[in-house]
Amino acid sequence: MSDRQQSGISFYEYKLERVMKRLRVDSYRFNWDRWGCYVDFYYQGELYRFEHSVEKAGSRGVELRNGSEAFIGVVITFEEIANIVERGIYGLETWVRGMRYIPVAVETPEYFKILGFTEVPAGIEDVRQRYQTLVSRLSSEEGENGERVKQVKDAAEEALSYFENAGKRNRVHDRSPDIK
Repeated sequence: MSDRQQSGISFYEYKLERVMKRLRVDSYRFNWDRWGCYVDFYYQGELYRFEHSVEKAGSRGVELRNGSEAFIGVVITFEEIANIVERGIYGLETWVRGMRYIPVAVETPEYFKILGFTEVPAGIEDVRQRYQTLVSRLSSEEGENGERVKQVKDAAEEALSYFENAGKRNRVHDRSPDIK
């Protein structure tokens, strides 16, 4: 794998972008970390996932040192599939048929519910706007020191912390606003 890594991981991120265009996939995201990687993408309205890991490779007798090497392998696999599709041998649907991905349902944290969200919001700005709206309304109803105002302030702090720590927890490369 060392020859592949000499070009750098950003080169393979670029190659993934190019191969997704070749496959006519507009909506995708990917992540790689120390132990593995995944690429999620939409094809014909369905969500699919290609994933690979150091552990999975090892179970098949392939030695990978880290998740970036797994990511490189997945990108190369996409390129090989694109070559087959472009030759007219098989369509992409043949390759992804058994790989449909159904994300695990995630319970919305209580602090988002206190702020009136039914699911995790898109980002910090949504939390700030909701907080300002609620505090303005509640302050006029019960004063700035009211119990509900304090509860909303505490929930907003936790919600902001959630987003501030998200970058530390997981490095996700999103190439589409469609995947949530």
